[in-house]
This record gives sequence, structure tokens and C-alpha cells, in this order.
Amino acid sequence: MASAVLFTCALWSFASAQGFDYNGGIHVSYTNAIDDGLFPAEEEVPLTDCQKERTKWDKLFTMLENSQMKENMLLQSIDEIIRVELQSVRAEMLQFVSSYATTCASTIERSMSQMAVHVEKTMSTHNEQSKWSDLTHKSKLGKMLEEVLLASANMSSRLENLEADCQSKCAGDQQEELLKDIKNQMSHNYNTNALLLELQHTRTELQIAHAQMARRLLPAGCEMAILFPSRSPRIYASVHPATESTLHDFTACIWVKVTDALDKTIVYSYGTKRNPYEIQFYLSHQSAVFIVGTDENKVVAENVTSPMEWSHFCNSWSSQDGTASVWVNGDLKSQSSEIAQGHVIPDKGIMQLGQEKNGCCVGGGFDELLSFSGKVTGFNVWDRVLSEEEIITQTGGEDSCNIRGNVVGWGVTQIQPHGGAQFIF
Repeated sequence: MASAVLFTCALWSFASAQGFDYNGGIHVSYTNAIDDGLFPAEEEVPLTDCQKERTKWDKLFTMLENSQMKENMLLQSIDEIIRVELQSVRAEMLQFVSSYATTCASTIERSMSQMAVHVEKTMSTHNEQSKWSDLTHKSKLGKMLEEVLLASANMSSRLENLEADCQSKCAGDQQEELLKDIKNQMSHNYNTNALLLELQHTRTELQIAHAQMARRLLPAGCEMAILFPSRSPRIYASVHPATESTLHDFTACIWVKVTDALDKTIVYSYGTKRNPYEIQFYLSHQSAVFIVGTDENKVVAENVTSPMEWSHFCNSWSSQDGTASVWVNGDLKSQSSEIAQGHVIPDKGIMQLGQEKNGCCVGGGFDELLSFSGKVTGFNVWDRVLSEEEIITQTGGEDSCNIRGNVVGWGVTQIQPHGGAQFIF
């Protein structure tokens, strides 16, 4: 019973706080102070707790609470609607992806394969066209040469005929006609001169292309080389002949492509504990220096080498008369006599490429300023002095690197790179 009374009071308070009547209007009571004296005061009836009049602030706070409650209900309903809509959209997207993902993937894969096939066909067509263009160019050159030969033969025969006619006919009118015929024939052969000029131009281009290829490739007949990538006290190559012997005469040949030559850039050297300068060959800027016995016994060939170009060097020496020679690319560039005459090159020494035998530093290290940077190939040593024909044979041809020495043979004698030097093919 008490709870029912409290619930009734709460409903009445809520209706009073809202200030609405049942007709939907706002009920406001006004009190006129003048009427206090005209009308008799009514008998005051004590009010219960539910009938106590609420203040304006109480009504305002009640209205705010009600509006906040309504707003929360509205937001909650909107959230539920949005959540439902998002779930439906997500379901539709998943269904769309599951339906069309396979189709899209297959389409993309098909397109990529078609593009790859198209690119491959284009590249093959381009290669075939380039090959055919080279063949066509060569066939054109051949035809041009044939035309030149035929034109020259016709020209010579015509000149002979004209000369015979000139000798048999001396009249002035006839000579003028012959001169006119000569002019006509010369104008007829104008195309031949144009062909000759074009051939000369093509020959020049071929020579330039050959020179460029020669700079990049190995010398003719050589299949491998030793690369010294940079100057370093640790980069060199040791040479280990199968047999050791004393030398009264010898010839050493090598192909060299130096990156840059300083005052003393060692190509190869041979020395013992007593004498590190038994044999030494080094480059000094554009000059080549050959040493036998001591540093004082030297042969110098000046202006014989250039950086980044292959050069062939052969150095020979004879103990009998002390003749020492330096050959460059098959030509004798320098020769001296009485160089270490009567000296004998002892065995059990150390032979190296790219460094000299003795070190500059404590612990047997090498001098970085003496180290070689570049490429070498075709290193051979004989126990005799080679002839001019034998030296020239090594400078060209397919078998130039297949001529091997009997002391050190390139491709046969063990040569071991160290510190970063390596064989290249």
C-alpha cells in the first residue's frame, strides 16, 4: 500500500513538473496581489508531501533530465539502425568479393601473360630484324664491291679503247668527239666514286668499332687473364714453375693492360734472398724498364704504353755478350749491350706478378706505390733468346696465347693470386 502511494505521488509530481494539462497546453497560475484585500482569505488546507508545490528550479531540472533521457534513447536507436545497416553492407561486400574475386584474378593473370607474350615477341622480332639488317648491310657492301670492280674493269677497257682510237685518229674533230665521250663516261662513273666514298666511311667505322672492342676484350687467342683490381700491398700473384734451373739466357713475354702507371709499377719480378733484383720489369708512366742483375743494369723503352690499352712486351737477355732487348707489340724498341755480362740467374728464387720480391716494410710487406693495377695475360718464360719471328708470332693470331715457354707456360704453370687478384675469363 505504501509503495502504491509513493508511485502515485511520483506520477503527480512528474505531471506537475512538466506543466502540461490534458489538453496539451501549458498551465501557468498567476496570482494578483490586489485581490488579497478584496476577497476573503480561504481556509488553508494543509498539503501532503505529494501536493507540495515545486519551485521553478525543480521543474527546470526535471525537464533537463527528461530531455537527456529522450536524447539518449534517440541516440541508442540511431546506433542500432546504423549497426544493422553496416552489417548488411558488409555482408553484401563479402558476397560481392566472393563472387568476383576469382574472375578478377583470372582476368589480371590473363592480361599479364598476354603482355609478357607480346613483349617477348617484340624482342625476338627486334633481334631478327637486327640480324637481318646486319646481313643486308653486308650483302649491300658485297654488291657495292662487285659494282666497283666491274666499273673499274669497264673503265680500264674503255680507256684502252679510247687510247687506241686516239692514236689511230689524229683529226681535230675526231679528238673533240673522243673527249666528249670521255666526259660522258666519267659522268657515268660518278656513282662509282660515291660508292667508293661510302666504302671508305664504312671501313673507318669498322676500324673504330674494332678498336673499342679490343679495349674491352682480351688479346687475340687469349681466353683468361689475371685481374689486379687496385693498388694494394696485399694484391699480387705468385708463380711456381714445375722445375727450377739457373739461367744463362732467357726471354720473358707478357700481355699488359695497366690502369695507371706511376714512377715504378711492377709487372713481374724474380729475386733471391741475396739479390731481389735478379729480373725485374716495370712501367714508369709511358716507359718500360727492364732490369737484370742489379738496379743499375737497365734497359729503358720510352713512350711505348698507354693506360687502359693492351700491349705485348718481350724482354730478352744473354749472359754471353750482355745483350738486353725490349720488344713492344712485335717491334724492337730498345736494346743495350754489356748488361750483366757473364752473370748467371740463380735458381730457388721467388717469381711474382704485380710486386717485387723484397718488401719495403717490416714483416715482409709490400709497397703499395710499387703494386700493379690492371690485367695481365700470356705470361711465358723461355731459357733462351727468341728470334724476331717467334716474338712477332705472339702478338697476333688465334694461337698467340697458346705459345708457351719451357720455364713458365701460361695456362700450364701454377700461378696463384693473392689478396684480391683473380682470374677472369
